[in-house]
Amino acid sequence: MGGTEHGTVAAGEGARTDPRWARAALNRWIFRGMLASAGTVAVILHRTLPWKSVSWDFAKLSARNLGRACGVQVHVHGLEHLEDAGPYVFTPNHQSHFDIAALLGHLPGHNRFVTKKELFAEPVLGTVLQTLGMIGVDRENPGDAITRFTKAAAEGSSLIIFPEGTRSRDGTLLPFKKGPFATALELGLPIVPIVCCGTREVMPRGGYLAIIPGDIQVYIERPIETHGLGPEDLDTLREQTRAVIATRLLADAKATETANATAG
Repeated sequence: MGGTEHGTVAAGEGARTDPRWARAALNRWIFRGMLASAGTVAVILHRTLPWKSVSWDFAKLSARNLGRACGVQVHVHGLEHLEDAGPYVFTPNHQSHFDIAALLGHLPGHNRFVTKKELFAEPVLGTVLQTLGMIGVDRENPGDAITRFTKAAAEGSSLIIFPEGTRSRDGTLLPFKKGPFATALELGLPIVPIVCCGTREVMPRGGYLAIIPGDIQVYIERPIETHGLGPEDLDTLREQTRAVIATRLLADAKATETANATAG
């Protein structure tokens, strides 16, 4: 359980008063070490084995093990909504770097994160992103991105696109960009709203990659079909998706408040 659309749970400096902060400092090095080592192994597996799925399975396992090693429990709700194999356009809210590990490790399938192309220039991370087929978007050449989206979908891979475009600074759900919804309409893929709760508390902004042990909730909402829709439906689709995520964030915040009051 985590924050709401309006960001009710304090993070950052306030988190440092928590007795778990010493563990969080250690987790910073665990995170860095596992990211570098697991990323390197995934690249080697992909380049040396004929079965490319092995590197993907290893990457997903490593993401789950990262949470376990850092004392983070990820609870996934709504997997029954993905009975159809997809592909989909997943649209998660974005509160923390840990969103990525949680989604990579716990969403089914070999999904392609869509991110800014500048990340591909980083030595280790860029190599891992490229190896796993993640998609960097060049704003000056959007046509290339659509081509790669189409290829990924044809291969059965879903896309993960953060509609806020950046991490929220205070937990407030930001306005949604048009890109993910234009993509879903262009490819005719269902949109699946994903809600990450608690990642901001586990890995607060400004914590220099420190990870505080805790629980994360990942909610997979019902797919929103785009079949038969056109560009004129984009704004409605965007607002519908945002409303689903905002409603879930509010419900999770109320559940957290009730649980804290009962514990107190």
